[in-house]
Amino acid sequence: MRYTGPLRAVSLCVGLALILSGCTGGAGTQSLYGQILNTSIASISANRASKVERPVVTRAVLNEVEEPYVQVTRERADISAYLFASAIRQDDLPGNIVQWRAEDDVTVTMRNGVLIATRGLGGDLMSAKVPVAPRQAGPATSGERIYYVRTGDLEERAISMACDLVDLGPETIEIVELRYATQHLQERCVTSDGDRPPEALRRGEGRIVNDYWVDQRAGIVWKSRQWAGPHIGYLGISQLTE
Repeated sequence: MRYTGPLRAVSLCVGLALILSGCTGGAGTQSLYGQILNTSIASISANRASKVERPVVTRAVLNEVEEPYVQVTRERADISAYLFASAIRQDDLPGNIVQWRAEDDVTVTMRNGVLIATRGLGGDLMSAKVPVAPRQAGPATSGERIYYVRTGDLEERAISMACDLVDLGPETIEIVELRYATQHLQERCVTSDGDRPPEALRRGEGRIVNDYWVDQRAGIVWKSRQWAGPHIGYLGISQLTE
């Protein structure tokens, strides 16, 4: 069963009451989602480390949640938030697009589990061209990736990278008390000297590495670590509920 409008907030409060103590379901209030993400943005802008205490998630609580959720961690600030699937759609390219949303409307969008956009984090990833297959989770092949990154109010920059997709073999991972048999895929990407963004990809010096822990039978990327541009850096993403 899916909920919309105020009932979605009520459902969220019931399922995650032990986690998101700031959730009320009322209009005009800021949930813990918003507090965490806004603190993250502010601390990055001020070049300070944020000291927000992260709420504890248990499988008993997640078992009461009826809708899909992911946990997203912004590594530079060591800040996490929980996002629900707000839209699922298809376009004329392969794969399903899922938009994950926090209550303050910060969004992370993925195609078959591969990050293609963010909104509301500052210096956002506006879009990305990545190779995926219709019925395959995660990236499909080696090749070119193009990231379109916001650099100003009305400006964006294309960052082109050549990526090798490497299969690192089977790996069992654990996400909140459940273990999953996955295949560990890794993208190793480089960009040319002339196409490096300011501060050399924030001192990554033109190299990034994306990791995906994929269950192809279930068609799910259970966990990933993906680059979202030079301003945001890496996002760690874990699928908490299906």
